[in-house]
Amino acid sequence: MKKSTIWILGIIMGLSFIGLLYLQLSYIEAIVKMRREQFETSVRNSLYQVSKDVEFAETDRWLREDITETERRALTKSTSPISNQDLMQQSQRFTVKSPDGRVMSDFELKMKTEKPSDLPKVMISKRHGGNTIPKTSKSLLDAVKNRYMYQRVLLDEVALQMVYRASDRPIGERVRFKDLDDYIKSALLNNGIEMPYHFTVIDKDGIEVYRCADYEVKGNDDTFTQPLFQNDPPSKMSIVKIHFPGMRDYIFDSISFMIPSVIFTLVLLITFIFTLYLIFRQKKLTEMKNDFINNMTHEFKTPISTISLAAQMLKDPAVGKSPQMFQHISGVINDETKRLRFQVEKVLQMSMFDRQKATLKMKEVDVNELINGVINTFALKVERYNGKITSNLDAKDSVVFADEMHLTNVIFNLMDNAVKYKKADEDLLLNVCTWDDSGKLMISIQDNGIGIKKENLKKIFEKFYRVHTGNLHDVKGFGLGLAYVKKIIQDHKGTIRAESELNVGTKFIIALPLLKN
Repeated sequence: MKKSTIWILGIIMGLSFIGLLYLQLSYIEAIVKMRREQFETSVRNSLYQVSKDVEFAETDRWLREDITETERRALTKSTSPISNQDLMQQSQRFTVKSPDGRVMSDFELKMKTEKPSDLPKVMISKRHGGNTIPKTSKSLLDAVKNRYMYQRVLLDEVALQMVYRASDRPIGERVRFKDLDDYIKSALLNNGIEMPYHFTVIDKDGIEVYRCADYEVKGNDDTFTQPLFQNDPPSKMSIVKIHFPGMRDYIFDSISFMIPSVIFTLVLLITFIFTLYLIFRQKKLTEMKNDFINNMTHEFKTPISTISLAAQMLKDPAVGKSPQMFQHISGVINDETKRLRFQVEKVLQMSMFDRQKATLKMKEVDVNELINGVINTFALKVERYNGKITSNLDAKDSVVFADEMHLTNVIFNLMDNAVKYKKADEDLLLNVCTWDDSGKLMISIQDNGIGIKKENLKKIFEKFYRVHTGNLHDVKGFGLGLAYVKKIIQDHKGTIRAESELNVGTKFIIALPLLKN
């Protein structure tokens, strides 16, 4: 599959996951907003009803307290005990109209009176026209009207007193806080809110006159206020503050069913991104392996051709008569054989990285002798570029416990990198040193090449990482050399680090434990 096709599919799938996640989050936000608005509306309606209940309770107390004792006795006056058999109930409806004919009041008067005696006590005289009964009824109606008007005036007076005097009274005299708690609880239940709440009452002077023992506010989002008496002047209003400690949990409970969906979407998105990363990584590895095989095929041809040519020359009788020529051809065959072995080792390196481990054949190795052998083999390649190799093998104790083949490849790789990244306009100078340091064998390989930037120096040992070389396109490789070097050194329980300066050169320093340690 083409890389562009993978990118297109990846972008489409990624945008789809992101869009799905955005829709879910938007839906959750809308649910939370709607739930909060519903809750706030219910609380405000409840507090408005509480205010009405408080005003009604105060009015009721005023009426009971301000009606004169005489009137209360008149309303509650009881006559001498009379049996129900001796009582009879009468009712009559009265309508009070204003002079312009507008109905001011319409009420029904019910009265209980004693039953008339079976024996008439008096005889109604028919003298003087016989109009005694109509006059009596008219007098009774006038008395009821007069009593109604008096009571109405009395109630108006009480109402005026409440308007002008009630707001000046302390809030503690106007409200019973136990009743206020009952009003709040009842109103909230009627509006479908069953959750703990705490409240406090603040008077007209801003002083807190009542507070629940556990009232505590950490934010303004879950606190609501309401004037207790809405008809009081603004400067004399007392307010009640209600705090719901579980409001956020109450609101977010409504979206709890969406949380697993969002989590699953995030997991799928992360899994998709990781899968896409693995696809590109595997594709890169596949391409590099194919390039590696193609390059190795080309690299194998050169030493094989050289060895074949040298073998043909050995068949010439003239070569056998010239010891110097025979020695030269034998050296060429030996060098090309080592070169061919090195190419084979590169294939083994690729296989080792696939298995994530290397099989080491450990034995006693004299590093000074090993480095001398690598220098002799590598000298021809350096001299081809008019380069020069110098060595200062000053280590007195140079014996380590190591895999000779892999350690040889490490030294060879570092030297080969020096050749690859030499300056085009300057001859290569390569210096190899060994010395002892605190029970360790130190090895350094230094060149005068193009160097490495500081920001790239930490990454050079990463697998498949290659330093950008600008316009230099003739450097072949796949970013495995230094990763292989570091892994082999670590498997030998050693360390490796690099020091470099751009356009000055690079120095690799290896530390290996000595055999005696």
